[in-house]
Amino acid sequence: MKARKLLMIPGPIEFEPEVMQSMATPTPGHVDPNFIESFGKALELMKSVWLCPAGQAFIIAGTGTLAMDIAGSNLIETGDNALVISTGYFGERYAELLKRYGANVDILRAPLGDVVPFDQIEAQLKKKNYKLMTFTHVDTSTAVLNDAKLFGKLGQKYEVLTILDGVCSVAGEEIRQEEWGIDVVLTASQKAIGVPPGLALLVASQKAIKAFENRKTPVGNYYCDWTNWLPVMKAYENRTPSYFGTPAVNLILALETSLKLILKEGMDKRFKRHLQAGKAFRSAIKALGLNMIPVNEKVSANTLSAPYYPERVTGGELLGGISKEGIIIAGGLLSEIKAKYFRVGHMGSVNRSDLLATVGAIESGLRVCNYSFNSGVGLKACQDILNDPA
Repeated sequence: MKARKLLMIPGPIEFEPEVMQSMATPTPGHVDPNFIESFGKALELMKSVWLCPAGQAFIIAGTGTLAMDIAGSNLIETGDNALVISTGYFGERYAELLKRYGANVDILRAPLGDVVPFDQIEAQLKKKNYKLMTFTHVDTSTAVLNDAKLFGKLGQKYEVLTILDGVCSVAGEEIRQEEWGIDVVLTASQKAIGVPPGLALLVASQKAIKAFENRKTPVGNYYCDWTNWLPVMKAYENRTPSYFGTPAVNLILALETSLKLILKEGMDKRFKRHLQAGKAFRSAIKALGLNMIPVNEKVSANTLSAPYYPERVTGGELLGGISKEGIIIAGGLLSEIKAKYFRVGHMGSVNRSDLLATVGAIESGLRVCNYSFNSGVGLKACQDILNDPA
């Protein structure tokens, strides 16, 4: 019997053995030649994973929220106008973050489970001269997916800097940063990137770097300031040591390993694999008669799912039953409906066996809750999608 349960939450995720082995390497100094090479290589590999060869990569010790803070603090000055497109908890967080730096923030909120219509966003962009527009590619609280490509087009059309919060999407959902004209794409290490928590990761376009260089006032956050970090990143890319704050050396070694594995798979194959996994899991949930927060397939994320509990089924009972089957999933996050739904992550190294084990555990948990359904119907629906070569 396995002593350890399978982690199927929206992060941290399950990590590849090679990544964990890299973490176990005796800690080198941050000016050790081998580490300098690893750090520089990781910065280069990020640009390949982000599909942004001309961008500037940043690897900084911290969380996904720090990555949000880095982008916001460096690109906003007091009095700048910012537009936040919110599809859940993390859109609201970005609005509050930007206000701390003196931005005049307008928020367009999507109906629960849906996206903000693009004609509404474009109408708002016509009303005011915005410096910055942020959107959550996949909001971890709702599993709603935004169309990143269209946001890139709007940003270019109205000359607005675009920030894609990709904490729950980078290396899972399709993102072509440079081709789509998105200025900053940020994430955290513990999601589809496949590294334990502790790294804030982002790639900035040259347009974003120029906007930073043209600031009239100092950045309002000392730790986040690109004035301190940009020379460090450039130095390591040039394979020379530099210092502002001690890098998370073991995490960076693991990051290089994971990025190599991601690129070995290939970005197109990886996008397709996540798309199939998302469809398979949603098909299983629907076959079981459960509803989802996203209102349709088009706005459903492929890195995680957010199903509602069935009527007369409590979250504690269902999640407890699933846990007894060796699978850990997450409860709700969005405050107004927190007790009404659960979340399942299916990103990164997730494979067929993981998906089927999770669906099987959900079926077992539903039986414990005396929920009526045809046994095996979820597993069959999941397998049908996974067996489809298309």
